[in-house]
Amino acid sequence: MLVEKLEKIENRYKEIEQRLSDPNTLKNQSLYRDLAKEESDLSSILEKYHHYRKVVQDLKNDEKILDESEDQELRDLAKLEIEELQPQREKMEEELKLMLVPKDPRDARNAIVEIRAGTGGDEAGLFAGDLFKMYQRYAEKSGWKQEVLSSNTQGIGGFREIIFSLSGKDVYGKLKYEAGVHRVQRIPVTETSGRIHTSAASVAVLPEAEDVDVKIEPNDLRIDVFRSSGPGGQSVNTTDSAVRVTHVPTGLVVSCQDEKSQHKNKAKALKVLRARLYEQAMVKERQKLEAERRSMVSTGDRSAKIRTYNFPQGRVTDHRISLTLYKLDEILMGELDEFIDQLMLVDRSEKLKAMD
Repeated sequence: MLVEKLEKIENRYKEIEQRLSDPNTLKNQSLYRDLAKEESDLSSILEKYHHYRKVVQDLKNDEKILDESEDQELRDLAKLEIEELQPQREKMEEELKLMLVPKDPRDARNAIVEIRAGTGGDEAGLFAGDLFKMYQRYAEKSGWKQEVLSSNTQGIGGFREIIFSLSGKDVYGKLKYEAGVHRVQRIPVTETSGRIHTSAASVAVLPEAEDVDVKIEPNDLRIDVFRSSGPGGQSVNTTDSAVRVTHVPTGLVVSCQDEKSQHKNKAKALKVLRARLYEQAMVKERQKLEAERRSMVSTGDRSAKIRTYNFPQGRVTDHRISLTLYKLDEILMGELDEFIDQLMLVDRSEKLKAMD
């Protein structure tokens, strides 16, 4: 069954190679781009498959020596090689199965990230700021571009809410596992008695929608303009440049006041609105197509506590996969790959079970 699927992939790869060299394909930029991406995706699977095929063939050769050869030295060498190759074959079979799990087509998209302070007052807002800096640093390490779309600061620093976009390679595919409630345990800067407090912030990660994904009728929008204001009511702009966009059919509201230009604020607000509408549509579609698997990892359930950052112990625990790392400082500096890689692996393993 596994080999049959891999042979089909190899045939498809050869077909793509031929089509990419066809002059008619070269004339169609969109088709050429899609085929080139598919070729790139399949090449890593085939590289692993060709290695796997060689291991299988070597095992067959060794087993043939054991069956047919009377040379004891040759038989001993064959036995040793079989002991080495069998675990390799089993491991590679599992890796290939995981590689065959269908990818979420949205994984390659850019993402819009929304961080909101939860329970814990000012300390929750400071923690929301810490999470924002953590994702900023992770984005820098990943070579992604970032842009703040909307922010609502609080008096002593941090954010009540901050929304930003990240663009680059496989942004949504990696960051979607960050969606959920993040909890922090530490002594707040405002705490005089030295007691440890628990605060929380929620993170939402939305795939950025394209114009073709969501059609927004102008008549469905109510757009209000107002004067931007900073912390404590200080005016940061003397013109009505802030924009509030309401999508009347759904009641979704997005405000943006970070830019001095009303036009730019409106464009940013519409970008966030489009992503939220797209996410709503995707959720409805998932609920129709499947009985919504209840796994936290795969659904990114935002109502669930997904991770705890414990400052006194210097540890971070991801509750979905029971993984604890004693490297809190490094994680806050954007070292998130260990968590994300494990979450991706668990997610794909669960999807693989669902395919059986």
